[in-house]
Amino acid sequence: MKKVGVIGSFSGRNAGDTAILGNLLEDFSRIRDDILFVIPTLNPSFVNESFGKYRIRPIGMMPWHLSLKALGLANLLAMTRTDMVLITDNALFDRKLYNPLVNTLFTIALLAPVSRKLGIPIVFYNASIGPIDTKAGHRMLQKVLDATKLLTLRDPITQELLRNQQLLYPSVHLKADCAINTEAASEERVNQICRDENVPDAENPGFVCFNVNAYIDNWSNQGTLNRSTFCKMIAGAADRVIEQLGVGMVFIVTQIMDRTITRECIDQMRNKANVGLVGNDHYSYSDIAGVLQRAGTFIGLRTHALIFCAAVNTPMISINSYPKNAGFMRSIYQDEWMIEFSELTEDAIVERVSSSWRHQDQRRDELTKIVPREKLKARESADLVSDLLDLVG
Repeated sequence: MKKVGVIGSFSGRNAGDTAILGNLLEDFSRIRDDILFVIPTLNPSFVNESFGKYRIRPIGMMPWHLSLKALGLANLLAMTRTDMVLITDNALFDRKLYNPLVNTLFTIALLAPVSRKLGIPIVFYNASIGPIDTKAGHRMLQKVLDATKLLTLRDPITQELLRNQQLLYPSVHLKADCAINTEAASEERVNQICRDENVPDAENPGFVCFNVNAYIDNWSNQGTLNRSTFCKMIAGAADRVIEQLGVGMVFIVTQIMDRTITRECIDQMRNKANVGLVGNDHYSYSDIAGVLQRAGTFIGLRTHALIFCAAVNTPMISINSYPKNAGFMRSIYQDEWMIEFSELTEDAIVERVSSSWRHQDQRRDELTKIVPREKLKARESADLVSDLLDLVG
């Protein structure tokens, strides 16, 4: 039995991270049955309950587990008592570099030389990297790359970062995010969710989905767009979309921490009585994908909400709050359907949503042709890792 450590954020609070883990486990289960996945997590019971059908060993990351989130026994075991380490999602960046409650790069960089000495290869698994803005971050990332045997990346922006930073790294395989293979919940399940959460009929009148992000203050343009003005902007745009297009509205929450700011936006709307809210505090990532599948258009800030839309061929518009948003949209040739955060206005939101709504059939057809290739690319990474794993030990 091979043991593979999986580094990510798998507490259950973020539907995107959960979808990465779920689809990763499913992709490997398709090709081999001899892997035990060692998974550091803040919530071992959630991982067990959600993915107990696979061979997994969740390891707690709380102080009583001898860990302070990223720093401690959990990652030590995952990186030094396994046959391979998979780094997923966007785990490595240098913001708050020395704070293990926020940052993973510092800890991984400490352990990577040990993994290398023990002959345990590190693999970036359909991952992104960055931002890396400091000399210390650059040095730490190089330590991780020195122990890396395989780089499968989910967007070309990360490849550009590695090149521009003049880092040394193995050859890059451009693949796709695991979550692109998310399957929507059953029709019966989605019907029940729609009844319970005030989701309008998918065809008459149809509905648009909005998604916001609690990190708004991190991206404010020198303070000119704070939380209050952002919520007012989103509420105003949502009201205008409802009134001008004659459609319903559903807000999608994929990170539990976003629920409060989502409610703040809805509370400022004129039409709030007829707005639905579906979030991952009550529903799985497959449930959320099932609701998104019925939407005519989606606009939002969370990367994995965009990816869930692609998985079910729903036209999406990205508000580019992260580089990885733009990276994903470019990877599926949806560059024209982006709004840079620095250019975000109520008028821009309404114009883009209205245009996407009018062209939704054409956009669905385009996605139907593009997305299957991305789904295949995501699964190909498991084959590459499997080949490497056979050479280990």
